[in-house]
This record gives sequence, C-alpha cells and structure tokens, in this order.
Amino acid sequence: MIEVSEVRSASETLARAFEEYKSVNDRRLEEIERRGSADVLLSEKLSRMDNSINNMQDDITNVKAAMRRPGKALLGEMRGEGNSAYKQAFLNYIAKGNEVDLSSLQTKALEVINNGEGGFMVPPEMSDRIVTRQFDTTPMRQLATVMTISSDAVEMLRDTNEPSASWISELGVPSDTNDGGIGRIRIPVHELYAQPKATQKLLDDAVLNVEEWLINKVAAKFSRAENNAFVVGDGIGMPRGFTSYTAQAVSDSTRSWGVLQYVPTGVNGAFATSSPADVLFDLVYQLRVGYHPKASFIMPRAVSDMIRKFKENTTQAYIWQPGLQQGQPSTLLGFPVYLGEDMPPVATGSYSLAFGNFEEGYTIVDRTGMQILRDPYTGAPFIKFRCTKRTGGDVVNFEAIKLLKFSAS
Repeated sequence: MIEVSEVRSASETLARAFEEYKSVNDRRLEEIERRGSADVLLSEKLSRMDNSINNMQDDITNVKAAMRRPGKALLGEMRGEGNSAYKQAFLNYIAKGNEVDLSSLQTKALEVINNGEGGFMVPPEMSDRIVTRQFDTTPMRQLATVMTISSDAVEMLRDTNEPSASWISELGVPSDTNDGGIGRIRIPVHELYAQPKATQKLLDDAVLNVEEWLINKVAAKFSRAENNAFVVGDGIGMPRGFTSYTAQAVSDSTRSWGVLQYVPTGVNGAFATSSPADVLFDLVYQLRVGYHPKASFIMPRAVSDMIRKFKENTTQAYIWQPGLQQGQPSTLLGFPVYLGEDMPPVATGSYSLAFGNFEEGYTIVDRTGMQILRDPYTGAPFIKFRCTKRTGGDVVNFEAIKLLKFSAS
C-alpha cells in the first residue's frame, strides 16, 4: 500500500522540480531578451524537465493502490508455450512417482537453466497479473453533466433569451413586452459495440479469467471511444463533440445560439512570441463570471508544456502552478487543468485548448451501461461476446464553453 509519507515526498519532489524548472526558464527568457534567441541546450533541458514534471504530476494525480505481491501459483496453473514439458514431467513425478520422464535428470551436475540437467525440477511460476498498456484520454465524464435515461433520446427546454423591461412613469401606459421565448434541446443516444471471441477450451483451461479480461479490455476501449466523441465527434452515429461546432470570435451578446466563441492566439499554429500569456487572460475573461466557480481548462500535454513557461507581464509570476496534493490537478490562472489528448493537435486554425464550465455546457446521456450477450452458437467453437453500450452527448449551453484558436485571427 502507498503510504501518506510517500505521497508527501512525491509532492515535495515535484515542488522542487518546478522551482528548478522556473529557474532554467528564467535564464532562457533572459537570453532571448539579451541575444534574441535562447541557448539550444537550455531549450533541450526544459523539454526533458517538461517530461519529468508531467510524469511526476501523473503519479500524484492518479495514485493507485500498490500492486499486491502475487502469491504462489498452483502447479496446475502453469501456462505458456514451451512449458508443457515442465508441467507434465513434474506433475507425473509428484502425482505418480513416475521417473521415466525424469530419467535424463539423473546426472551429477544439475542446472536450472538446462531442462535435462535440473530445469524440470524448477517449474516456472505464473502470476495472475496481466501487464497492460496505458492510453491517454479526456476525463469528460468527470467534468460534464451525466444523465441516465429510459428512452432513445432526452429532450430539455432551454431559456436563452431575455425578456424586455422598461421604466414607466406614474401615469404612463404600459405596453406588452417580449417574454423571452423557450427553445428545445434534443440529445439522442448512439450505439457503441465490440465483439471479441475466444474458444470454450481457452475459457475453461486458462489460468486467468479470460472472459473477465476481455470484458474489462472492451470497457476501457469504450471509455476512450466515447471520450473522443465527446470532444471531436461529428454527431453522425455518435455523440457530437464540442470542438466540432462552428465558432466565431464574437461575444455572447451578439453571437447566435448554436455557435461557440473562440479567442485567437494571434499567430497561426502557435502562441504569440511577445506576451503569449495575454491570450489566456482574454479567454478567461470572455466567460461570464457566473460560470467561473466550476470552470476548468482542457488541453493536450503538448499545449500544457508550452503554457508552463508563460509569465504574467506585470508581476513576472508564472501563471501555471503544479498540483502538489493527491487528486488535485495543476492550475492555470487559478483554474484546474485537465489533460485531454483527444483535443486536436496544435496546427493552424486548431481548437487545441478549451476553457469553460463543462458541467453547464455539455451533457452526456446514457441509455444503458455496457451490455454483454454471450453467443456460443454462431461462431463455434468460438464463444462470441457481443458488447454494446448506448450513449450520447452534446453541447447544451453555448456560452459556457470557450475555445482557443491557434490562428492569426
């Protein structure tokens, strides 16, 4: 089990690393100001420190229980190509005292590394752990509103207009005013599926629970697929992502409903060279204050590495602060930062950073959780596992999410 002292030590290490990072970046900025360019070695060192800080931040944010030490495997659970001789010879000897298969072991020099010289006497141990590859995704379910519904779509009313009001004198005659109007939002669910298969013999004889492993693998893939759709999906047979909508550099008061607002960086495919942090202040101030309490940033790791070097012009303070406590994200201008690798990569005109109150701005709807149909007939001798999940998602409040566009205008 991970001790509290270990977490505290990791946080202190991250804090020291970020202080060193700021010191190196300060030297880089001084060289740019003095010479017009930075030393290549300093830039390379910063890049290495970026990777190190990202890894430390991930370790603290995603603290997991320590892997329990695997126990001794049963002899009958030994698996793997090339191990059958080990298993059979050893079990025959233990169960029946049959030494025929072990006759070649009766030599003076016995070695574990050589099957014929003692290797059969040391059968391999099989752990119940499967080493799995980790994939990056976007924590949309953590940020958005999530609803469970009992039909194929959800509809909700929206009140996006403001009624008119006027001052009137004591003897004035009032006239009818606009009531504001009511609109409707509809979010349908879409089906996500996968169909892995395995033979019945494998399911019966494998050391590990193959069925459970397959289902967990599919569930993880479903999670990544839906998170990707919540960000970039086109809405055709899948949820619609918030970056797929038309966006304009127009304020809330004059922009049409159904269109998001973006703030340009001022440079195609990059931040501005001079005062690059200013555009982030502009982005934050475009979001109405009422949305700020639960507002956050979503960006890919590549963008976070750029922003970590930015300073506020007046105080020369770094606008990025690492999260030093377990479960606490890093902050940018005081708002939480979530890494979203589903965001478009930085390019001319890309929306590679978003800021807003995603709980107000985006809604995810689930018709059912993951359902599994076990089919032993249509693909014999394989057992098919038809896995499906019905979910949807869409923007419901176009004022609550702002985009940063990497473009000149």
